[in-house]
Amino acid sequence: MARPDNDIPSTLAFGSRAVHAGNTVDKGSGAIRTPIVMANSYALPDDPSNVSWSGTDIPLYTRNSGANQIALQEKIAALEEAQDSVALASGVAALHAVFFTYLNTGDHIVVADVTYEATWRLFTELLPQKFGIEATFVDAADPESVRAALRTNTRIVHVEAIANPTTKVTDISAIADIAHAGGALLSVDSTFTPPPLYRPITDGADLVIHSLTKYYNGHGDAMGGAVVGSRAMIAPIKSNAMVDVGGVISPFNAWLISRGAITLPLRLTRHLDSAQQVAEFLEADDRVAYVAYPGLPSHPQHEVAVRQFGGRGFGAMMAFAVRGDSDTQNRFVANLRMITSAVSLGHDESLIVHVGTDGPRVVAYPEPFRTWGHLRFSIGLEDPADIIADLSAALDETVR
Repeated sequence: MARPDNDIPSTLAFGSRAVHAGNTVDKGSGAIRTPIVMANSYALPDDPSNVSWSGTDIPLYTRNSGANQIALQEKIAALEEAQDSVALASGVAALHAVFFTYLNTGDHIVVADVTYEATWRLFTELLPQKFGIEATFVDAADPESVRAALRTNTRIVHVEAIANPTTKVTDISAIADIAHAGGALLSVDSTFTPPPLYRPITDGADLVIHSLTKYYNGHGDAMGGAVVGSRAMIAPIKSNAMVDVGGVISPFNAWLISRGAITLPLRLTRHLDSAQQVAEFLEADDRVAYVAYPGLPSHPQHEVAVRQFGGRGFGAMMAFAVRGDSDTQNRFVANLRMITSAVSLGHDESLIVHVGTDGPRVVAYPEPFRTWGHLRFSIGLEDPADIIADLSAALDETVR
């Protein structure tokens, strides 16, 4: 019989927790799967005079917390081996929630110089212009650069476990020690490295951000974001960024992501195994200018990745370029027959997008990216032999 509550033993293996955490027997129907609850309000007690209208611990009003959101949060916390999590409308909503909650006017943040586009814009334009928050961008792969950038008013150091899009790997344990010694929090965007591949909390991160749209959901059909951490640190994010700013996830998306996360351990195994094979194939082809993938010994932070990810894998994201100009990259993508040209990542299907060499962010990219541009490549769940065959055929068509 399915468990009637969420008392899932912590001794369960990751795969078992992915199935059972956050799921309950529905008391009304007896369904063994938490149903979609498409409600924006929930019944109040007979005497609601003591109810906290901004409370987030029980379903009250879906902007505060809904049944499906609570179930998803329980699953995420169990998989991340953290005390608590908050699920929000998107990965960017989760990023904004952290910065909105823990930064004030006059504060300073240290940010990895290779970072997601929305994070870059938040700290080069929006937050400095609107709220007087100062940001220093540094090479997060160099711990001493992070240490040197700290100020007395530094409140957060923000990095990505594997950087988007260059795949630069940050030594989270080293950066955590530096941030904490300077009195700052460490927030880590771990979207490229979901569990069980990696849990930054175990290496000292205070807050971990995921775009649930990607690997947690895994099917390209729902948007969501999450912040993971201690109960004390997640509570103000729920009350401030969720309740009062309104970045709540919809019940349907929360339900879809909960369902998708059940197969995360199975999907991730396939993603990681295929990515290693594809990266090795691309690097061996002379028509490919470079391949940036942490699982290759040629990667600048390969040894850090081996130690940090403990042999579990190196992610399923890579960047590469075909020898040639921007038109060459476009022709190569157009010649692919199975791999889909589209943004996002972590889907069941392999996704590729050609990004050029323009824009202010490119200054921080390594030399091959600036010379050749790059193709950001998310390895899907197709048979790796078919992925390689599609790449090989497109190379034959493009480079004659």
